[in-house]
Amino acid sequence: MPNTALPATLHAIFMKTMMLLLGLFCSSALFAQTDEAAIRGLMAQQTAAWNRGDLEGFMQTYWKSDSLLFVGKSGPTRGWQATLDNYKRGYPDTAAMGQLNFNLLEFRRLSADHYFVVGKWMLQRTAGNLSGHFTLLLRRFGRDWKIVADHSS
Repeated sequence: MPNTALPATLHAIFMKTMMLLLGLFCSSALFAQTDEAAIRGLMAQQTAAWNRGDLEGFMQTYWKSDSLLFVGKSGPTRGWQATLDNYKRGYPDTAAMGQLNFNLLEFRRLSADHYFVVGKWMLQRTAGNLSGHFTLLLRRFGRDWKIVADHSS
């Protein structure tokens, strides 16, 4: 019967390659968990600012650029300042703002520096509760994640 065992050097190369691949897989999963935790923290920061009535603080989680895209019931808005202005018109005081809560439903890593997030938003207000869904595109800038596109309905 022929000997089908790999020679020792081939076996060692195979094992090193498998360990390297396993290490890359584990580190990729660890980065994904770390990124997801950072994005969850960003959403918690957003919620806290909203619930304090701080729209400027809420907007700190967005990309401060004229290229920011926000799509709401009135259609697309381009730019950080225009988005803030729309929020101020739509939510002129804390009674109109109510208390915000997010239910984050899905995270998809698109690349090392981009995430796609799907969730549900809920506002509890004395004037009547509101809720809807959102999709976010987030981009990493250095160590920070920012929302670069938001479609909320």
